[in-house]
Amino acid sequence: MRRVFFIGAVIIFVIALFSFYYLGRNNFSELEITFLDVGQGDSILIEAPRGQNILIDGGPDKQVIRRLGEALPFWEREIDLIILTHSHADHVTGLSSVLERFRVGKVFYNGLKPETPEYKKFLELAESRTKLIQIKNKQKLQMGPQCQIEIIYPGEWSRQADNLNNASLVSRLDCRGETALFTGDVEKEAEKKLLAEDYSLKSRVLKVSHHGSDTSSQKKFLKKVDPEIAVIQAGRDNRKGHPSRRVLKRLERIGAHIFQTGLSGTIELSFTDNQTEAQFLSGRN
Repeated sequence: MRRVFFIGAVIIFVIALFSFYYLGRNNFSELEITFLDVGQGDSILIEAPRGQNILIDGGPDKQVIRRLGEALPFWEREIDLIILTHSHADHVTGLSSVLERFRVGKVFYNGLKPETPEYKKFLELAESRTKLIQIKNKQKLQMGPQCQIEIIYPGEWSRQADNLNNASLVSRLDCRGETALFTGDVEKEAEKKLLAEDYSLKSRVLKVSHHGSDTSSQKKFLKKVDPEIAVIQAGRDNRKGHPSRRVLKRLERIGAHIFQTGLSGTIELSFTDNQTEAQFLSGRN
């Protein structure tokens, strides 16, 4: 009798847990942007108020799987959209593991041909497991009332760029007035193009381009974005010296609050009722 009662209690608990989760996916809750600690590379998880999961880049190795496991509920195995900014190994390599372990709705990428084994593997997996969509111009994805993410760059110019960093997809999130700009690794040439096109760049949160390298984050660009929060994704004591002290000074001068995954680990920003809370989900383990 006790065994039957125990099994019944477990079943009720599981049903309640899943009901709470799936009802939450269909109602406005909070917006969360998590900058995953993947070492010297980029990977960003956006959890929209209606429950969609968007992953921008996947870092340099399988570590992204561990970080997603820390950020998401244990039963969550679905990524609605992957945005690969560009094909460098520190952005694309981990995405192959994501495609192997998660159900992925679709993938946005810049359409450039494979030039490395890591990128080729990713493209082959994406073509076989999900919808692979080349982004040639602006692309907007609606995620519910007053919540959208838009690819605002690249254009034709970027596909002719010699520097792959300048072919990075740049996206801007606008969700109930909370805004964030995700810049991939674009450098000053691409920043000038964005400024010249007069895109809507002003954003409360900025993913600092190219791991805080001095080849990016020029003064005029930072002034136009005017972020309150700037997040730098770079490995601790990395060989490339990221982030640049010059970039840190520029961010300080515009009054941005600077976070670094290389110092704090995974950084989660939660937005609800006009309040912003920053949490550090993982240390340097």
